[in-house]
Amino acid sequence: MRFGISTHLYHDQRLSREHLAQIAGYGFETIELFATRSHFDYHDPAAIVQLAAWLKETGLTLHSIHAPITDAYGRDDATTYSTATADAARRQLAVRETEAAFAILRTIPANVVVVHLGTPGGKGGDNSRGAASKSLEEICRLAEPLGVRVAAEVIPNDLSSSASLVAMLERDFEGTSVGICLDFGHAHLMGDVPDAIETAAEHLITTHVHDNRRRSDDHLVPYQGTIDWAAALLMMQKIGYDGTYLLELAGTADPAAVLEEARRARQRIERALAG
Repeated sequence: MRFGISTHLYHDQRLSREHLAQIAGYGFETIELFATRSHFDYHDPAAIVQLAAWLKETGLTLHSIHAPITDAYGRDDATTYSTATADAARRQLAVRETEAAFAILRTIPANVVVVHLGTPGGKGGDNSRGAASKSLEEICRLAEPLGVRVAAEVIPNDLSSSASLVAMLERDFEGTSVGICLDFGHAHLMGDVPDAIETAAEHLITTHVHDNRRRSDDHLVPYQGTIDWAAALLMMQKIGYDGTYLLELAGTADPAAVLEEARRARQRIERALAG
């Protein structure tokens, strides 16, 4: 079992060595890189080489890459990417940006690429099942020679509940290495977290760990919202999950303060899983 931090914590800034050193300083072993060009320019080969050096210097590994969902954080003129849009040109753009982010993997090994199918709350043409399946197939084909698995994330839309993702994987992706990223906060917004875990169990390959009060997607440190962590972690034990717990937290305060709370939450999670 390993614990990591998503660079989502620093999403509003250009990623730096100091950010990674801070994560390592609070005892975390691995990261998920949030691939947004305003945060980390995966189109720039020099930036990728620099990231590899930072990881080596800080002793961190790259567990996963979060595929691009926008080209810039917090800007009104930002381009958003949807793998499930019925607009063919927009869908292809989303796949091409994910392929561009795969350039990281040619220099830095990782285990998983996490992909959103559609957009949170999107309906109709924004979240087409046929488009989502086609995009996932194309992304998996691109990922295979790089030795990385693709995980479709549980997000709040009709395509991406645990049950919907399992149905898609068993219908269209039987025998492939594609799996599910169980996002605890998103599952909580959509229903019962232990049920979502149990449903995804056979396909669960990675996690996003965060909390909320079931009103909005707050990305709080675990135990700061209303998720029943005792029940959720008991279910994780029951299904035998022994992979990475990747905390995807918002910068709701100074990052050092958030990481200190995350360190304490990790200790509670470890105690619960040990018990």
